Amino acid sequence: MRTRTQSRFLARTLTPLLAAGLVLAGCGGGNDDNKSAAKPGASTSPTTPPPPQYWPLTGVQAPAGTSVAKNHPVFVVKIDNTDNSAPQLGLGSADMVVEELVEGAATRLAAFFYSGLPKTVGPVRSMRASDISVVSPAGATVVTSGMAGPTKARVNGAGVKFIEEGAKGFFRDNSRTSPSWYHLLDHLDQTATLAKTKAARTPKNYLPWGTEADFPAGGQAATQVDVPFGGFHTTKWAFQGGHYVNTNSYAKKGDAFAADNVLVIRAHIGDAGYLDPAGNHVPEIQLDNRSGKALLFHGGKLVRATWSKGNASSSFELKTATGPLKVPAGHTWIELVPDNGPQLTIR
Repeated sequence: MRTRTQSRFLARTLTPLLAAGLVLAGCGGGNDDNKSAAKPGASTSPTTPPPPQYWPLTGVQAPAGTSVAKNHPVFVVKIDNTDNSAPQLGLGSADMVVEELVEGAATRLAAFFYSGLPKTVGPVRSMRASDISVVSPAGATVVTSGMAGPTKARVNGAGVKFIEEGAKGFFRDNSRTSPSWYHLLDHLDQTATLAKTKAARTPKNYLPWGTEADFPAGGQAATQVDVPFGGFHTTKWAFQGGHYVNTNSYAKKGDAFAADNVLVIRAHIGDAGYLDPAGNHVPEIQLDNRSGKALLFHGGKLVRATWSKGNASSSFELKTATGPLKVPAGHTWIELVPDNGPQLTIR
């Protein structure tokens, strides 16, 4: 039992200590938030967002949070480009299109698909040796009806992958125009499963992409352009609604390709070394380790340039008299026309 003297001693001793404890408690706060706030080095800034990503066949920036790496390759579908091909299906979903000269002075389309795959494309036609240099920069897999023996030997030798008629996704629509080679169509979303890769990858840029600001100021007005291929076929373009529209397209209504750019490449046309079933010499567009004249149409204007390309896997390089030329990001239609062919009509 404490005496009265002991109690007075304890009171005199503990009272200052309790008061000091209350002051410390007030300074230190009573929760973790206050403790964190008291740390002068604490950072409250958000995580740095990942850098923007751009689609390799258009140069267009992908939406935030979207990866441009896919677990499938670029697909190039060979599509007929004569009046018998109407209606062409799937062109409106293409990232890029290359128009090539084939036998009989006709043309054929190499439609590139990567950012999105349409359900149905066609009519699907055969490959040519010219395709090797066209598709190799993208490491593409070609969807084709087949090809002549000499072409297949060269395609295999170049390591170009292809999927031909008979594989998953191919089908025939016999209600289309005869003869039967215009009947072959493809469900590309189904065929794509045959080339699925284990890891997502991004192809390299097909063209030197830039912005609107990179397109040279001035330039020649070009709201209508006729691109002749030296035979009976001329591809006609009109600048309408901010795009170049192919006014003599065979595409299904509402499924045409809206070109932000039309790039004309004047290239040497050689002989592939064999005849087609009708006895026509098969031409070969020669691009490897070559150069020539180029015309870039964008925004109703024309810029004249030169092009060069290394081996089959090399991308095109473009230059003007003042230096490298970049292609404004967007959907591009490339015209591979004979270097000794007729002049374009530009209005």
